[in-house]
Amino acid sequence: MNKLKRWILVLLMVCTPTVYALEIKGHLVQGGWVQLKLEPLSKVDFGGRQLQADTEGLLLIAFARNEASTKTLTVINPSGKTQTHRLNIAQREYVVQHIDGLPPKHVTPDEATLAKIREDNRKAAEARKINVRTPFFLQGFEWPAEGWITGIYGSQRILNGHARNPHLGVDIAAPVGTPIYAPSAGKVTLVEPMELAGNTIFVDHGYGLRSDFMHLEKMYVKVGDLVEKGQLIATMGATGRATGSHLHWGMSWFDVRIDPASVFNLDRSLVRGAQVLQGKLVYEDQQAKR
Repeated sequence: MNKLKRWILVLLMVCTPTVYALEIKGHLVQGGWVQLKLEPLSKVDFGGRQLQADTEGLLLIAFARNEASTKTLTVINPSGKTQTHRLNIAQREYVVQHIDGLPPKHVTPDEATLAKIREDNRKAAEARKINVRTPFFLQGFEWPAEGWITGIYGSQRILNGHARNPHLGVDIAAPVGTPIYAPSAGKVTLVEPMELAGNTIFVDHGYGLRSDFMHLEKMYVKVGDLVEKGQLIATMGATGRATGSHLHWGMSWFDVRIDPASVFNLDRSLVRGAQVLQGKLVYEDQQAKR
C-alpha cells in the first residue's frame, strides 16, 4: 500500500503541468516598454498585434504617447489555455514648445518635397515592421552622445504658430562632428538620407525594439551590419529639417513610438537643460557643483 502511494505521488509530479505566472519587468507608463516573462512559446495578442514569446518565455510590449489608461493583454499558452490580463497604464503630462522664425518650406513643404517625405515615411515604416529575433537589448543601454538635452519625448511643437505632431524622441545638441555611438548592440536596418530627418540610421535591438538616429552628418554603417554597444556609428550634424546641430534619438517598438529615456532607470524626469557628460546625465542643479 505504501509503495502504491509513492507511485501515485510520482505520477502526479510528472503529469501536473508547470504553472507560469505573468512577470512584468519595467514600468507600465505612456511612452514606456516592458519585458514579459511567460510560459515559453506562448502567443500574445496586444493592441491588435499577435506575437509569440521565445523559448525562454521572453517578449516585449510597449505603450504609445497617448496610450489609454487600461490595456488588455491576452495570453494563449502552448496547450491552448487563454488568460486575459488588464494592464493599468500610468498617464503623463507633456510640455508645449514654440519654435518661430523657421523658413516657410520647413513648415509648409511644396508638392515635390511632400512626395519625398511620403517615400521616406514608407521606407521607415517598412523598417519598423522587421522583427529581429535576437535580444540585443538585454545588454542594457547607454547614452549615444554627449551634449545638452534640448528636446524631450512627447512635447508638442508649435512651428511658426502652427501645431505639428508631437516630438517623439530626445534631442541632444552638440557641435557638428560630435561622435554618436550605438546605445546598445543591434542590427542596422535602415541607412537613408531623408527630407525631414536628414541622414538617418535605424539600429534594431531585437523583438521589435529599435533606435532611430536623425540629422546625422557622417554615417559609418550600412544596412545589415551588426553593431556592438558603444560602437561609433555616425557623427552629429544638422541635416534635414534642423535648426542647429543635434542628434534626434527616437525609439520604437514596431510602429509604436516610445521614449528613449525609458531605457534608463532615471531618478527624475528628463528635462531640457540637462547635460549628457561622460555617459551620465547631469541636471542643471548638479552642473554648478561640478
